[in-house]
Amino acid sequence: MSRIDVGLGDRSYQVLVGPGLIDTAGEAMAPLLKRRRTAVVSDETVWGLHGARLTAALERVGIAVSPVIVAPGEQTKSFEGLADVSDRLLALELDRGDLITAFGGGVVGDLAGFAAATYKRGIDFVQIPTTLLAQVDSSVGGKTAIDTPRGKNLVGAFHQPRLVLADLDVLATLPAREMRCGYAEVIKYGLLGDFSFFEWLETHGGEVLAREPAALAHAVARSVEMKAEIVAEDETEQGRRALLNLGHTFGHALESETGYGEALLHGEAVGAGMALAFRFSAAQGLCATQEAARATAAIAAAGLPTTLAEVSATPFAAERLVRHMAQDKKAEGGRLTFILARRLGEAFVAKDVDAFAVAAFLKSEGAV
Repeated sequence: MSRIDVGLGDRSYQVLVGPGLIDTAGEAMAPLLKRRRTAVVSDETVWGLHGARLTAALERVGIAVSPVIVAPGEQTKSFEGLADVSDRLLALELDRGDLITAFGGGVVGDLAGFAAATYKRGIDFVQIPTTLLAQVDSSVGGKTAIDTPRGKNLVGAFHQPRLVLADLDVLATLPAREMRCGYAEVIKYGLLGDFSFFEWLETHGGEVLAREPAALAHAVARSVEMKAEIVAEDETEQGRRALLNLGHTFGHALESETGYGEALLHGEAVGAGMALAFRFSAAQGLCATQEAARATAAIAAAGLPTTLAEVSATPFAAERLVRHMAQDKKAEGGRLTFILARRLGEAFVAKDVDAFAVAAFLKSEGAV
């Protein structure tokens, strides 16, 4: 098992990465509880697969479990979803000394975390992420949010968990498509700041996707280490933490256009977005064309989309995508902000990116 510290002073916490962590969740969580009870927010799929196991682990040490089960899918991460979860938490009469447990993928983690941030002005929560994407990215760092019709994650709060338990065993039941989505966030860390890790993934990425234990453990732990380091330096994304959004400006625009549904999952959007970001960087003369091609090839090798045509057979409208980008959280004063690349393993924050240049690039990529 790996133990990774997220150093935030008196709000510091640990991320545990390894097999069998759900079975020892009670012992790990008990010191955080003022009274032995927790509301577990989960979705129908995860609860059906793993709810009995988590309940048994918590009840074994005397922790009472109150499940709050939601529908799976990005659509649950909405104002309506937040209102529903908040009302059910209030019905349980939790007080500010109680604990919420987010047990699921990124949707559940974001929704439960935001509910925890706002419930009676803030209540502690624990993350038990059950997807690769959530384990390496969304469960760590305290970003919680819901989506709106105007864009993804535009309403939310920074609210750090008290503990993160990344149990690698639960990934055995994860569909292959969800593994690929999580892998997009894994390769992101190599592309943005660790060329050696990127090279390792070029060789061992297939083993990670095949859930080979040693490769999977290394990929998750290294990803979490990088995120923990960045979060400790820049918790509220005033500087370096923005690098973690590599691919997300393009990706979120594609998600908005495809309706946040099954047609394009978040990790797939990030994969395509990273390939587009590298190719846009090359088009702007910021990085070598062969570097962009190598990044694109590594993303494609994982079975992720890298072009607009792979995302949708119907051409996207370039101006509509740019309008979505103008609503991105990183945009300032109506100017576009992107995470671009100088080379593999070296991303940077580019402010005041010209919208006409982005539109022209998208048209060169097949948009109309």
